[in-house]
Amino acid sequence: MRKVLLSIATVIGLVLSSNVAFADTAKPGASMTHMKTAAGIASTLEAAGVILYVQGGATSAVIGDNLSVATSQVVFHIPVTANKAGVQHVGSNIIFFNTANNQYLTLKNPVIDLAKGVVSAIVPQAGDAKVDILTITNASTAKPKITNDKKAKQRTTAYTGTTLVLAPGVAATIASVLGLPAGSLPDGLAFGTADVTLYSKLK
Repeated sequence: MRKVLLSIATVIGLVLSSNVAFADTAKPGASMTHMKTAAGIASTLEAAGVILYVQGGATSAVIGDNLSVATSQVVFHIPVTANKAGVQHVGSNIIFFNTANNQYLTLKNPVIDLAKGVVSAIVPQAGDAKVDILTITNASTAKPKITNDKKAKQRTTAYTGTTLVLAPGVAATIASVLGLPAGSLPDGLAFGTADVTLYSKLK
């Protein structure tokens, strides 16, 4: 029986209620990226024996009864560590794990670059190369909502609804590393969405 390894990533600050994942109220300075897979991704991967989870500072949860349900989604909450040369998430990894053969692909320290329209990560299985993993399809139209709280002396910059698809060639790479049949994942597969909330001091 396949093991749902999402339990590896201890769910801190998440509450599951009525099959919906919630995060604690954001605190000043606690910049965060909230990534949610498209419906069907988790169940498609699970059917092939592959599950998604996170490591390090990131936490995760499941929307839906379980990963095999067609409408299930995986939610990642990834702490932002810097906002220079892209939104950085040092110390957090996204893992694709094949439970059938224990092969896995690690996306280490993902970086969101809206200017380039990509999400890149260091991939140990590719000699620690920095690889463009996801394409942000609406990067050119993504506009931040800026809120200034003068009382708390805090500025909130929020990007919502950025859409993510697997970058060209990445689907084949994932399948190859995990030992899946060629063509098991379509190129440009819709991966999900990401919301980024950045906190900074208001001068």
